[in-house]
Amino acid sequence: MTTTAEHLRNALDGRWRDVKNAVRTELSTEIFKPHYTPNTAIARAKVAEQMKIMAAAGAAEDGFRKEHGGNGDAGAAVTRIEMLAMSDLSLMVKAGVQWGLFGGAIENLGTERHHKAYVQRIIDLDLVGCFGMTETGHGSDVQSLETTATYDPATEEFVINSPTPSSRKDYIGGAAETARVSAVFAQLITGGESHGVHCFVVPIRDEDGNDLPGVTTSDCLYKGGLPGVDNGRIMFDNVRVPRENLLNKYADVAPDGTYSSPIENPNRRFFTMLGTLIRGRVTVGGSAGAAARVALDIAVRYALERKQFSAPDGEGEVLIMDYLVHQRRLFPLIARSYALQFAQNELVAKLHEVQTSDNPDAEEQRELESRAAGLKAANTWHASAAIQEAREACGGAGYLAENRLIALRADTDVFTTFEGDNHVLTQLVAKELLTAYADDVKGMSPVEWVRFAANFAGDRVLKRTAAEAIMQTIVDSRQDSEEEGSLFNRGTQVKMFEDREQYLLSSVARRLQGKAKEMSAFDAFNAVQDHVLHTAKAHIDRIVLEAFVAGVDACEDTEARRILGLVCDLYALSVIEDDKAWFIEHRYLSTERAKAVIRAINDRCRALRPYAELLVDGFGIPEQLRYAEMLHPENLN
Repeated sequence: MTTTAEHLRNALDGRWRDVKNAVRTELSTEIFKPHYTPNTAIARAKVAEQMKIMAAAGAAEDGFRKEHGGNGDAGAAVTRIEMLAMSDLSLMVKAGVQWGLFGGAIENLGTERHHKAYVQRIIDLDLVGCFGMTETGHGSDVQSLETTATYDPATEEFVINSPTPSSRKDYIGGAAETARVSAVFAQLITGGESHGVHCFVVPIRDEDGNDLPGVTTSDCLYKGGLPGVDNGRIMFDNVRVPRENLLNKYADVAPDGTYSSPIENPNRRFFTMLGTLIRGRVTVGGSAGAAARVALDIAVRYALERKQFSAPDGEGEVLIMDYLVHQRRLFPLIARSYALQFAQNELVAKLHEVQTSDNPDAEEQRELESRAAGLKAANTWHASAAIQEAREACGGAGYLAENRLIALRADTDVFTTFEGDNHVLTQLVAKELLTAYADDVKGMSPVEWVRFAANFAGDRVLKRTAAEAIMQTIVDSRQDSEEEGSLFNRGTQVKMFEDREQYLLSSVARRLQGKAKEMSAFDAFNAVQDHVLHTAKAHIDRIVLEAFVAGVDACEDTEARRILGLVCDLYALSVIEDDKAWFIEHRYLSTERAKAVIRAINDRCRALRPYAELLVDGFGIPEQLRYAEMLHPENLN
């Protein structure tokens, strides 16, 4: 008989639950037991051993198409790497770089000649590579990268060069030691004309690990976390590679130097190239969410063991989980973890559909990119907050390495800025909303975008992301009353989220239109940037709530569905509380009803207290992977 905890886990695991269960079994072996060491040599050696075991077991095959030696299951590939975060985030990053970023660049930007030469070797870990995009001087602004790839028709070669100190490839996972080849993003120049950033296969080391002529690599050494990832730097001094090393799916250079592309618009060409690499961003968000769930699992189990201060009846001491303040610290974060995972499941399903389609719809692709950007930001910011709160909730014990929380906190810290800085990604979401999926909006400078938005931005028909029929039924059932109980009405909650998003979207559009007439376009954009971010966050909150609502509806077990309903209430009310000032200022909440929100959250925390352990059981984290010494008092000396 399936238990309530298993029903919760199945609901949370989503479409690829079988893959998750298989990975849980694989990660329960001794080699994948979480470990902590600040020693980079030990940590890197451990990850290298784990990667070899994974490759031998065919762990990378899901991520590559069948005709190239894989299984062609994009959703399973993302799911697998996300699960690695529960064991070791260094392993997750190394696997993501090798098979997601480097392998993804070769497969998605290359053509048959590259697929034949490299893909099977990448799957087998016979060819270890890195992803040479970010430079010291440019990270988020990829179009302004300074590395050059100048075509020499006399030898039919590209000359890869780092012309300035700021053009150094920086923070590149694998570049310090293990990578033999790099997928290098550089400005393609032929006949004296630049055609923008393209990707090239550039060997950087020989088989003995020595830098090749013209290549200088160095080690980033100690970082804030991720000791098992050999982040490094690369400089190129006129390194020559054959013309065929251009990954030429979207652009090519003929032997005589003639440039051609099936996509004439340079902005659209660039963002089409980057759009094919979206899997890394989706994986980072999902992995951050997994790490947050591990931390919350540990903190909840500790709170169910740890006692503090005398009970009022004089019978022993009180479990810290019985204090409302402790419930208030952890339960809303658990609720957000559930909510974000339901949204992540929908995102992974959308990615799978787009990337396995023979003819993906352009609007679906843009919507995928916007959703991936928004959820990556939401998941990674949540991970930072949740892991820190979990650490504090465990007191001094939480600060010991043996209890995992400090490593989780350190390793996820960089997730808010890699695979896209969260503030930049959040603006991308708002741009998509404000310009109704204009083809070229992502490539616009702030100046160009303001001019565009001032002319075209305005009220949009809100597009619901979950099952439309479910959402409409729920909204129709709302209770627009001042009664406290109406705050638990799902239709009321959804309508508050929708109203906030619509109001913010239309008001920022009007502000842009007004300011574009009064000041320069850049100043107009700068003046409303806070409003832009708020709009995007409101949109992300709404699609996360919709995913949660759909997830509750799909749960097959009555008791599990009832508990999920309580958790969904807590998520919705917590978001409203976080933005309570806005709701009051814009008269969506009276001051009395705002106080009722606080009481409602307390009510849901108390209602969920009996299910504290059940909720983290629903995360489905194997015993070995949530291991913390403080949860095993028998180990005390």
